[in-house]
Amino acid sequence: MPSLPDFSTLLGLSVALGIGLLVGAERERRKGSGPTRGAAGIRTFAVTSVLGAVGVLLGGGLLLGVVALVTGALAVVAYQRTREKDPGMTTEIALLLTCLLGGLAMRNPALAAGVGAALAALLAARNRLHHFVRSVLTERELHDALLFSAAALIALPLAPDRFLGPFGAINPHAITQLVVLVMAVSALGYVATRALGPRYGLPLAGFAAGFISSTATIHAMGTRAAGSGPQADGAIAGAVLSSLATMVQLAVVVAAVQPALLDPLRWPLVLGSLAACAYSLLFFPRGAPAAGHPDKPDLGRAFDLKTALAFAAIVSVVLLLSAALSAWLGERGTLLAAAVTGLVDAHATAASVASLVAAGKLPADAALWPILAGLSTNALMKAVVAFHAGGTAYAARIVPGLVLVIAAVWLGVWLG
Repeated sequence: MPSLPDFSTLLGLSVALGIGLLVGAERERRKGSGPTRGAAGIRTFAVTSVLGAVGVLLGGGLLLGVVALVTGALAVVAYQRTREKDPGMTTEIALLLTCLLGGLAMRNPALAAGVGAALAALLAARNRLHHFVRSVLTERELHDALLFSAAALIALPLAPDRFLGPFGAINPHAITQLVVLVMAVSALGYVATRALGPRYGLPLAGFAAGFISSTATIHAMGTRAAGSGPQADGAIAGAVLSSLATMVQLAVVVAAVQPALLDPLRWPLVLGSLAACAYSLLFFPRGAPAAGHPDKPDLGRAFDLKTALAFAAIVSVVLLLSAALSAWLGERGTLLAAAVTGLVDAHATAASVASLVAAGKLPADAALWPILAGLSTNALMKAVVAFHAGGTAYAARIVPGLVLVIAAVWLGVWLG
């Protein structure tokens, strides 16, 4: 008596059939009718996908390769018949990919289903994608997107992920990641501004990006404020709101590492957050744009690679100085090292100090001062970055807010 197929086999065949039906349904609506209609519709795609699955089931990868070659040959024949009417090869390539996805479904159903759904969505979005690339996306934006993709997908994976240089302080992968981060934050502000306008887009983007890096956000917003007057208020509000994100994230980091430290930090973080919110309201854009502004103002570049590289260079110098102090002073320099590390990242300082408390290497009552020292010097670093990125006019609006936030934090210490 022949054995029944197991569950994984039935699941793979079902997923393969579902992929073929899903992609085929989209192609059926576009193949037209009459003698000049397209060669592949819902039935062809469904059969082709199941054929790929059966090929893997009967002969593994070798038979799937043969099936894919035959499918490709038939797709070429179909293209020769319809190329005068439709010179595109989307349907033929999709048919071949559907065959391969059917084979993949027998080994990894979840991955095959995800790729199949993405393929169907991509095919269905044809008109919207064409309109976006041809009419919405500018040539400059396309260039910036390609540059960012090269940095994130080529330079970042190739950068060595190990500590080099004096005192082993510089990690090329981390520095490259920081450059990509600054570019991404600036691009986020650009996209939000295009979608929502400077009034809402930049403050929202600044708050969201602050959870990644408030310092990088202040730098990116400074570049945007310096490059476009109408966006200055929104960029300043976004930069200040990134400090609110710093407070929230610092509380989350401390709670995750050593929850007992939240009690002495409660008032400093609450008052610092309220100060950041209040100060940001002073610059939150109000009302409609002036009548003299065009409907589609020039938003500048999505990011500036030179300023991102300059920011990464500043951070590298600070990391080198912090490593030198740790090497020279050892554990006795905990407070000083925390202050120097805070120049780069207040969250890293809080996490390291909380880890020392959790490990019993530092008393809980002595942990508050290194954390607040790192937070204070981080504000100093933000002031320097604000001046470097946006000039005197931008820094003159950001620095009072940073001073107000840090004053509120230390007031919270006094109240506590």
